[in-house]
Amino acid sequence: MTTREYRIIFAGGGTGGHLFPAIAIADRIRELLQGKNPIEILFVGTTRGIEYRIRENLGYPLQIINVRGLVRSFSPVNLLVPFVLAGALLKAWLLLGRFRPDVVVGTGGYVALPVLKAAAWRRVPTVLQEQNSFPGITTRQGAKRARRIYLGFDGARKHLQTDAHMITTGNPVRRTLTEGKREDAMKAFGLDPRKKTILVLGGSQGARGINQAVQRSLEIGSLADGFQVLWQTGKRDYKDVAASAGSKVSGCSLFPFAHNMAEVYAVADLAVARAGALTLAELAACGIPAILVPYPHAAGDHQRKNARDLADARLARVIDENDLPQHDLIAEAIALLQSDEYRAMKEKLDRARRDRKPAVDQIAEDIIELITTERKANV
Repeated sequence: MTTREYRIIFAGGGTGGHLFPAIAIADRIRELLQGKNPIEILFVGTTRGIEYRIRENLGYPLQIINVRGLVRSFSPVNLLVPFVLAGALLKAWLLLGRFRPDVVVGTGGYVALPVLKAAAWRRVPTVLQEQNSFPGITTRQGAKRARRIYLGFDGARKHLQTDAHMITTGNPVRRTLTEGKREDAMKAFGLDPRKKTILVLGGSQGARGINQAVQRSLEIGSLADGFQVLWQTGKRDYKDVAASAGSKVSGCSLFPFAHNMAEVYAVADLAVARAGALTLAELAACGIPAILVPYPHAAGDHQRKNARDLADARLARVIDENDLPQHDLIAEAIALLQSDEYRAMKEKLDRARRDRKPAVDQIAEDIIELITTERKANV
């Protein structure tokens, strides 16, 4: 008897915040089924998203669908959106007919919406993974037809009107993210293992407000003995930051972007970071407390909502970007590292890591169970 193949479509992308959770789930499903069932996984994205830029290293075949969202300000481009969406729906419908997936997993971004709609029309089960405490438009529109919705933040529940089974799992990250070796990473970045490390993390493009605030702190001499900074400036600001502040940080601890984030997190004792869902999930998975500076122009102000959820749980401090000029970020990070508040944050994060199954495991196992249940019901 031939073992039946599992076939799964992942629809989501545009940004790393939508794409990388999908990759983490896909990787884990493949690991769980290895040696048991054959599996074919297909990703769907656009040429404008990060999924297309990294397609050679994605690890899965990528099917392109041309779709775009509305421009927030008035633009003639918005007049084309209904026609582009109609074409995307037709392409998604035909794609599902050819691939015949057991389930479609939507992780956000405009490309997910036509694929989820086409799946509903073809009666293919859909599940959603929502990263933020305020759900994006794809999740809000796809929720009514979804079988499952996996929530990164429990606060997202109140924004969704659906009968779908909602599970608060936290956000999925790659299991390898927590496997960095501290001693090796200290050597790689030229850091002193005897010192506490403050990680400044702005994402691949950086966070100018955070970078400027850290520069001000370093210029007035706030980096005390016994502490050091590991600073991801982002590609946009790297040259300027290196020229003005490069001599004020030790070793090779100033860099534009790191692809091996397991090493970065392995040395961090405290992070100063934006409040994107993926960043917060990675920090939580690695047990790193944070001072969060939410990006003020995020869609639906979701970063501020994400950060507030963590602050309410006493797992992070939050500083509004507009208030950064009144803060000495490095001095405040050092004071927090020496406080009972920090020790309480660290204890809560470590306890959660011990007591809670990783989100990627919960989601991958549940999707496999959903497929198995659906097949039995259709025998």
